[in-house]
Amino acid sequence: MSDSKPASSSSAITRRDALKIVTTGTLVGLGTAPHRGLGAVMAAKPRPATDWSQTYDRVWLGGEYWANPMEDWRLVDGAAECQSRGPNRNIHSLTHQITNPKGKFSMEVDVTTLESLDRDGGFGFRIGVRSELDEYRSNCFVNRGLIAGIVGRELKLGDQTYALPEAADWQEVGLLLAGQPRGVGVGLRLTTFNLKSREILGEVSSIVPLDSVRGNVSLVSNYGGNGREGGGKIPSGIGSRHRFANWRLSGDAFTVTPEHRFGPLLWSMYSLSDSRSDEGFVMKISALTGPMGEADNKLVELHVKRHGQWDNLGSAKLDPDAWVATFRIPNWDELVDTPYKLIYRERQRDGSIVPDEWNGKVRANPTGRPLRMAALTCQNDYGFPYEPVANNVEQMDPDIALFSGDQIYESHGGFGVIREPAGPAILNYLRKYYQFGWAFRYAMRNQPTIVLPDDHDVFQGNIWGEAGMPMASLDRGTSSNGGYIQPAQMVHAVHRTHVAHHPDPYDPTPVLQDISAYYGDMVYGGVSFAILGDRQWKSGPEHVDTGPGRADHVTDPDFDCSTLDKPGLDLLGERQEKFLAAWAQDWRGHQLKAVLSQTVFAGVATHHGGPDSFLKADLDSGAWPQTARNRAVDILRESKALHINGDQHLTTLTQYGTAGQRDANWS
Repeated sequence: MSDSKPASSSSAITRRDALKIVTTGTLVGLGTAPHRGLGAVMAAKPRPATDWSQTYDRVWLGGEYWANPMEDWRLVDGAAECQSRGPNRNIHSLTHQITNPKGKFSMEVDVTTLESLDRDGGFGFRIGVRSELDEYRSNCFVNRGLIAGIVGRELKLGDQTYALPEAADWQEVGLLLAGQPRGVGVGLRLTTFNLKSREILGEVSSIVPLDSVRGNVSLVSNYGGNGREGGGKIPSGIGSRHRFANWRLSGDAFTVTPEHRFGPLLWSMYSLSDSRSDEGFVMKISALTGPMGEADNKLVELHVKRHGQWDNLGSAKLDPDAWVATFRIPNWDELVDTPYKLIYRERQRDGSIVPDEWNGKVRANPTGRPLRMAALTCQNDYGFPYEPVANNVEQMDPDIALFSGDQIYESHGGFGVIREPAGPAILNYLRKYYQFGWAFRYAMRNQPTIVLPDDHDVFQGNIWGEAGMPMASLDRGTSSNGGYIQPAQMVHAVHRTHVAHHPDPYDPTPVLQDISAYYGDMVYGGVSFAILGDRQWKSGPEHVDTGPGRADHVTDPDFDCSTLDKPGLDLLGERQEKFLAAWAQDWRGHQLKAVLSQTVFAGVATHHGGPDSFLKADLDSGAWPQTARNRAVDILRESKALHINGDQHLTTLTQYGTAGQRDANWS
């Protein structure tokens, strides 16, 4: 092949120039003309920094990327394939951000169009992707930025376009975006070429402000829309799907931060508790990975450092739904801090193994001083990744962390909610839950962490679990009916990701639909914690008449709330009441008791929404059903336990009463 410039234009990008762009980041020939030099031949592509061709087929694209939404992407035969025609499906690089607009950069990717309908949203790059927080994780959830790709039959670079030849075969094309300083701005050139012949099909150039390229970079399948929707059915005849391979990024405009990788090991959570048996202290730890493939390794190893040496404590198998591996280590030496590392060894198609480690510390059981607790609740993603809250928790270095529910909301990350079937619903949930771990993983790795699943964690506005009953009449709004909306398999996966590392449950017998139960205790730091699922057995509001409006809200100030208390209604359920009665009498290894649950056992909130939205009664609170609530308070009266919970969004300090105000003598 000749290195000479094509005869069609003396200003065309030559084969040698193209090779410089994709291998060294050297940018040449950036003019202001929108399209020049068609017919040139691109050089053979170099090996990408992250080689998807060595990765087995699976959902999770790898630690260098965040896919939006995860459930709409698959690695198939060495490339990332979009499974949906929905708008703005995208892949962000986590390790590469453009932070130096005065530098040079280039990106190249190979694209195959899998499906293209009448209203084709196109494909390509988006650069300069920044949220208001301008933080690489937060940037992953906005679709602002400069488009550089193919839309319809046009090559598009910002507001510049070039009409591609009608006869061109563009089902399999390469895209090359190059940028370099140009006066007070950045000169950009976007080139597309046929992957088979390497013939250039079109070029377009533009000069843009420096700040417009700063931020995340991403690949996009099907530009258009705001990208936050996607839970519903996509209309026929709309959209496109694409396959991306060999994404290559280079140049000194990028800051490359390998520690931004998120996975394969995503995060860990552990508990440490004085057991009720001869096993002494039991340490349980869970490791989470992204959803792996059939040919991937399914084992995670646990190593601990003792007496200056690393000991291998064996391996645990990843749950194929929740993608959690859990270790249970009895007779743990609770007197010393013990470093640990979790290792996942990722298999490659060429037979090599790529290890990934996640490190932390199992701290010694705190004695002889007050216990420091960090307690958080209701993490909506408006301020994701919740800085400086997450950083403050880490700097606080608590002895124990509690997340009392609503680690996610249905709106997390956009792209809607998948209700069924169970498989896609679980992936939809995992993608949202991963945002929680992504934000707080460094705040959870060095102390026991209790994480309670609540209503939004199982995609319900409210939940009355009815001992695991499926919801008879689906209510997808505020969920004012009893039972579970989501498939039991999905609910069980939520429980596994939240509580697999908790101390062994008091009675692990599943509830209806074979949904797991997780209530039990943890004795740690001179305190015994009762861990409850305070909605899992709770009766639904359809058993009573609350008047007009929402079934769980009473807004009539003259309503007689005593009519809401009927025989047979449950709050905690008989099983948890039996546990609490035994726990209240068990004082092994501690001097103080505390109950950890999702919500307060009182109707503290007086309004819902605006200042005129008065509530006479809120059945979603732990004040209802009244008799069942009073029974729970009476069981706990003797222990004088502190109750720590969340859900109600406003902090309160409350002293409980049953027959009269504050007569329970505990709070």
